[in-house]
Amino acid sequence: MFPGINPRKVQQMMKQMGIQQVEIPASEVIIKGEEKDIIIRNPSVSKVNMMGQETFQITGDIEEQEHASTPDFSEDDIKTVMEQAGVTAEKARIALEKHHGDLAEAILSLKADE
Repeated sequence: MFPGINPRKVQQMMKQMGIQQVEIPASEVIIKGEEKDIIIRNPSVSKVNMMGQETFQITGDIEEQEHASTPDFSEDDIKTVMEQAGVTAEKARIALEKHHGDLAEAILSLKADE
């Protein structure tokens, strides 16, 4: 933990200050953000409780992934929206993109436009 310092002494000092630390076994940590996700592989995760305030310390191999700009939906999704809302494939695709791939919202918005 601290180089050159006896780990038992560190634990005793932390206990005297009201700090408790627990190692948490984990294989991957994902932090989801609005624009990108941070993925930490092979993490070392510690939960630290200091005077009732819990925090997490995470170290590992960090990778960032940008969010896809277009939602994922299939041709079957487009066909479903077309059939349910009675619209063309282009209108179904636009509605699905607008509603981030949510079929129900896309169908309801197209029916409301009628």
